[in-house]
Amino acid sequence: MTSTALPADLDPTTLGDLLRVAGLPGFDRWQEQIKRTGGCADPIHLTGSTVTRDTHTGEVLHSYSTDSEPGGRLRLACGNRRASRCPACAWTYAGDTFHLIRAGLTGDASKGVTPTVRAHPKVFATLTAPSFGAVHNRPASGVCACGTRHQDGSPLLGTAIDPDTYDYAGAVLWNNHAGQLWQRFTIYLRRELAAHAGITQRELRETARVSFGKVAEFQRRGTIHFHAIVRLDGPDGPDSPPPSWARVALLDTAIRSAARRARLDLPGRAGQPDRELTWGTQLDVRPITSDDGDADLTEAAVASYVAKYATKAAETTGTLDRRIGEFTELDKHPDLPDHTRRLIRACWDLDAAYPDRRLWAWAHMLGFRGHFSTKSRAYSTTLSALRQTRADYRAAQERRRLGLPDDAAADSTLVLAHWTYAGHGHTPGESWLAAQIHDDITHNRDIARELRNNELPQGEDSW
Repeated sequence: MTSTALPADLDPTTLGDLLRVAGLPGFDRWQEQIKRTGGCADPIHLTGSTVTRDTHTGEVLHSYSTDSEPGGRLRLACGNRRASRCPACAWTYAGDTFHLIRAGLTGDASKGVTPTVRAHPKVFATLTAPSFGAVHNRPASGVCACGTRHQDGSPLLGTAIDPDTYDYAGAVLWNNHAGQLWQRFTIYLRRELAAHAGITQRELRETARVSFGKVAEFQRRGTIHFHAIVRLDGPDGPDSPPPSWARVALLDTAIRSAARRARLDLPGRAGQPDRELTWGTQLDVRPITSDDGDADLTEAAVASYVAKYATKAAETTGTLDRRIGEFTELDKHPDLPDHTRRLIRACWDLDAAYPDRRLWAWAHMLGFRGHFSTKSRAYSTTLSALRQTRADYRAAQERRRLGLPDDAAADSTLVLAHWTYAGHGHTPGESWLAAQIHDDITHNRDIARELRNNELPQGEDSW
């Protein structure tokens, strides 16, 4: 059992279940399973078996069955990207996102991206939502429009100064269509690049390609904004050099022009007015420097920033982290901020008027229904490829442990497997133990990272 001391305020139900679990046969094996998931908060349970045979002789080289596992089940990591749902799996997802983004900035031959991509023009752009009404904030002057100097961390920050005049319907409809507005932006960006380069759009397609990787982040007021790495490549992507006219300054100008031009018309329904969805006036475009540069916005810093927000949802607004069945469920959450509750209510009220937009299904996300991290096809590698590499590495380790042929001779074996889904999650005691295992792993990982980073050349970074 974990050496962590039991807290004095542990509730009796959890304590009783914890002692039950610790006394069961196979507890050490249960701990081993959970450690292999990184301390997953909601593991997937499988039952089944595998048999590995020699394809030439039919000899059974290895067999495995969950019958011998604790509870007759094998526990696998849930893979949820949200840190609010599973910190362990979110850490893995953030790490994969870091390497995906970093590869598109610096190049990585092991991930199929040539190192020459590092010299391609690239910027870090932030596109925000427009205003839907005045909110409590901390402006440069220090005094909010409400006449108060708010402290950092004040629960009022991001909430409407006058809730009765705030456009909650407009905010959730904007969130709901943000992905389409981004698509419009990318279309206009290519047009603006061609115009500012003095060439036709056809010539642009023949000489250059725009690649991007982006992540969505919720502002405190409950609206989405996008952080995006935008890069100019040659016509064949990162492996080909960009044309001579491709410069960071031109890319900056084109992004600003495209953001101003992008529009999405939304016809009114059921008493709602016609709307023209646009980007907000706050637009930030900054060049990305190499990791050995002096600027703050280095390649490693950008990759870390994007990876951090890839595991978050709408937690900054105090919303729920899972779908809501009925509006009355909100009564079970008295701590839900009024501003957030009104945004959720707007999703409920507008759902019948815009049934195709599934606003209530995404009310926990304040209407946003897009992916939190996306990239263009040619930006770099894929998350699937990174996961497959990890799976192949673990499979190779297991084959060596069992004394089976290595990958080069894998065609000499045949694996027959049968798996059945048997549930998910932990009992209260198991959940507490899994959290302790995750904390121990995180602590050891942080120590190892600190030691490793102290040995790296200045400017390098280790996820």
